[in-house]
Amino acid sequence: MIFLKNLKNGTYFKAGDKSFLCELLHPDREEAVLQMGFSLAHAIVKPGQSTLVHKLKTSAEIFYFLDGEGVIHIEQESAPVHPGLVVYVPPNSKQYIQNTGYHDLTFLCLVYPKWKKEDEVVYL
Repeated sequence: MIFLKNLKNGTYFKAGDKSFLCELLHPDREEAVLQMGFSLAHAIVKPGQSTLVHKLKTSAEIFYFLDGEGVIHIEQESAPVHPGLVVYVPPNSKQYIQNTGYHDLTFLCLVYPKWKKEDEVVYL
């Protein structure tokens, strides 16, 4: 069975960290049975905006940046991000992303094990 999903048909929502997310794959939310332990989302941070500081207690995140420019902050470190860059965020790490450019900062976010609401802590 080939499972296909088009981002153009996806629905975006404002996530708890204030980014805009479209869930591309989440094994708990698909009609098809997907044997995978991760989830995948497309994320957008608008120009001049930042996500809220947050962490996933037990899941790691991998970000693959597609467009725009910004800065990622993980614990006490920060680094510039741009298209083609991959960033690993260890479990239980406080983090946030700033869009420092003039266009949307877009990236794919893979979460392993899959994202669960009860795993996320958002700091206001």
